[in-house]
This record gives sequence, structure tokens and C-alpha cells, in this order.
Amino acid sequence: MRLDQWLWAIRLYRSRTLAVDGIRGGHVRVNGETAKPARELHPGDRIDVKVGPLLRQLEFIAAPPRRVGAPKVADFARDHTTPEAILQAREAGRNQPGFRMPGTGRPTKRERRKLDNIPL
Repeated sequence: MRLDQWLWAIRLYRSRTLAVDGIRGGHVRVNGETAKPARELHPGDRIDVKVGPLLRQLEFIAAPPRRVGAPKVADFARDHTTPEAILQAREAGRNQPGFRMPGTGRPTKRERRKLDNIPL
């Protein structure tokens, strides 16, 4: 199965176009080497995918017949990403300017002005 199809089928990217863009952008490596979207995957291949601040480390197990639901992804990919890396990426997302905890509601006019003045 092609690399871009597999990344889309196991729900790492929302579309094949985004998967191709990620691969061409250098965010995906197969067995430590840069890859092309049409690269054929074989069982045991290690795939490193940078998704936002997180570097996911996956192992190719099998090719799904079509796009699969989230609970069935484990049948086709083994995730070797460490829990520490996941927590670190989650914290990095919370420390971005303008991030608001869920349930805190909309920012007030005063808070919005402070957010607009944050240098990027």
C-alpha cells in the first residue's frame, strides 16, 4: 500500500492531499529515510510522522482495505510513541498564546485586547 494512502486510512491526516503535503514537506520518514508519497510499505516498516508538536512513531502492520474507524487503527499500525512525548506535546499546545481552557467561555473585551497585543 502507498504511504500516503496508509497515513490517510489510519486517520493521521484528514485527506490524502494533506498526507502528500506532509510527506513532501519532510514531516514523514520511513525507516529513518525521507520518503515519497508513492512509497510501498512492508510489514515491520517504522514510520515517524510529525503531527503538530508531536513526533509519532508507528510500525506498519498491514494495509487496511479502506479508511478505518479509530478503534480499528490498532489492527494496522502499532504506536511506539512514548507517553512522555504525548504529554509534552499536549503541554506545548496549552502554553501557546491565546489558548483557553475548555469551559472558560468567550474572552471578555479586556482579555481580547490583551490577546491581540501578544507578539508572535
